[in-house]
Amino acid sequence: MSTKHQELANFIWSVADLLRGDYKQSEYGRVILPLTVLRRLDCVLEPTKDAVLARHKQLKDMGVQNMDPVLRKTAGLSFYNTSEMSIRKLLGDQDHVALNLRAYIGGFSPGAVDVLDKYGFDTQISRLAEAGLLYQVVAKFADIDLHPDVVSNHQMGYVFEELIRRFSEISNETAGEHFTPREVIKLMVNLLLAPDEDDLITPGIVRKVYDPACGTGGMLSEAQDHIQEHNPHATVEVYGQELNGETYAICRSDMMLKGGDPTKIAFGNSFSQDGHEDERFDYMLANPPFGVEWKKVEKSIKDEAARGHAGRFGAGLPRINDGSLLFLQHMISKMKRPEDGGSRLAIVFNGSPLFTGAAGSGESEIRRWILENDLLEGVVALPDQLFYNTGISTYFWILTNRKEPARRRKVVLLDGRDYWTRMRKSLGDKRKMLTDEHIAELTRAYVEALSIADDPEHAQHAKVKVFNTTDFGYQRITVERPLRLRFEVTEETVALLAEAKAVLKYAERESLLAAAKSLVGLRSVARAEFAIEVNALGKLPAAVEKAVWVAFSASDPEGEVQTDRKGNPLPDADLRDNENVSLDEDIHDYLKREVLPHVPDAWIDEAKTKIGYEVPFTRHFYVYHPPRSLADIDAEIKAVENEIQTLLGKVTR
Repeated sequence: MSTKHQELANFIWSVADLLRGDYKQSEYGRVILPLTVLRRLDCVLEPTKDAVLARHKQLKDMGVQNMDPVLRKTAGLSFYNTSEMSIRKLLGDQDHVALNLRAYIGGFSPGAVDVLDKYGFDTQISRLAEAGLLYQVVAKFADIDLHPDVVSNHQMGYVFEELIRRFSEISNETAGEHFTPREVIKLMVNLLLAPDEDDLITPGIVRKVYDPACGTGGMLSEAQDHIQEHNPHATVEVYGQELNGETYAICRSDMMLKGGDPTKIAFGNSFSQDGHEDERFDYMLANPPFGVEWKKVEKSIKDEAARGHAGRFGAGLPRINDGSLLFLQHMISKMKRPEDGGSRLAIVFNGSPLFTGAAGSGESEIRRWILENDLLEGVVALPDQLFYNTGISTYFWILTNRKEPARRRKVVLLDGRDYWTRMRKSLGDKRKMLTDEHIAELTRAYVEALSIADDPEHAQHAKVKVFNTTDFGYQRITVERPLRLRFEVTEETVALLAEAKAVLKYAERESLLAAAKSLVGLRSVARAEFAIEVNALGKLPAAVEKAVWVAFSASDPEGEVQTDRKGNPLPDADLRDNENVSLDEDIHDYLKREVLPHVPDAWIDEAKTKIGYEVPFTRHFYVYHPPRSLADIDAEIKAVENEIQTLLGKVTR
């Protein structure tokens, strides 16, 4: 960290010292972050402050209603302030700091006011004033110079991100929901951008980057920095959307402090209030909440899904308690067309989207659509205990609609679960981290995956596998066996008939049951033969006759095969089975090889065959470890027994 960064960090923590006692540590950010933003904006606007005030008065006297475009131009920025106040002037009236501070904030242009509103800063003004701290805290911020000539946009962004990180780590809840570990973001950005390194150095390039669940904006910042490190003259436009008000404010503040366009950070739910409806992006990345329920926006999502591929969710809808694959479809809808340069995207998922949902389910259909359209480039497994709020295993999915020729119709699986080092101190559920070496190794393995997979001697060969897209598809077949029945009348089956719903409502119930009892002991394996006796019960309504047959028939492996009117065997639902057959195999060949040797009378109901897709990642990297021998286990048990006896002997002395 540079001397300037250290100076700013030390200053920030001196403010935190003032809050101690009246605020919990996890609440410091509610005061310090918005005041840092406020002071930075105050310093940035200082050179044009007088000109903006004069222009505002002139426009007001002229009766102009829409002053916003003119005042932005006068300020030379995307925001301005029309209040006579400034942070330093607030200190001139110690008795009315809260009143004047609110007036000063109210003088900002709508976008800046919106940011401070989303922070909920007005509540903190009241709280600080009641604690007698407001003047002292404002005075602290007035003492630091955050003018762009002193602190560049890049430095300011760095400091603000450092503040976000510190406050996120203090509060596990905030960290878990809104903050992705920096080394995870770095790896994700590397995997997303590494294949395009040569293109990124092109002079004058313009790239748009988007995160539909941007949180505090860490992924957008890392992607922007990565591109500009490779090409300082590149123009990187970052776009995002965030549902949580406070984190939206932080992200938008970060954009403002860096001199970016804060209007490109939208507030609201990406599913129901798409803040960038008509935009398409070069790169996209996201770490959406795992297992997020979408019931609150169910109607709008289903309405859009009804539009098919004209909308964002044409591939299918996942179960309502996990909207992960909705985020992915939303991002895919933002891809540029291949003829316009195409797009790449990366998203963090838990294991569920890889395999949840049987053939024909919403999840399976979404995976099918992605793979059949050759959008999935790779899946990278990460170590567990890598995130703040969960210890579960996670995965990067990397998609593109502009694969290089060698990767077309192929998917790379990279096992990065063993690339980690243990942290000296846990942060929530985060006990592991990736080093720069791990990030470099995994990035190299992903970029060189095809050659590594073909080279058994390569050190990372066991960690990389390459599959055809069709390898993840399967045919879900329904194997039927014939219904075989025997027919008999017993005391038990007559009692069963008596309780049948149709018989309970039958007017001639008693006479029917009396006639049935007279048949007790009757038994037959032939339906036609038994039908003669049933007909003796008289002419029965269809529902009652059906109840008679149900009551007096029983499944029997030696019974007669039941058929429909065309003579086709009827299936026995109790013997029905399902099998998964790879896409490249004929289902009848599979039946002949795997099923008929065991059950010769089985057949496939082709009308029920469904196509499914899943990515069984762990299965492909499973390594069998034989259990220890019984002798070794027995020896260990005896050793433990001896140790226990020794300890007991010491206790009883």
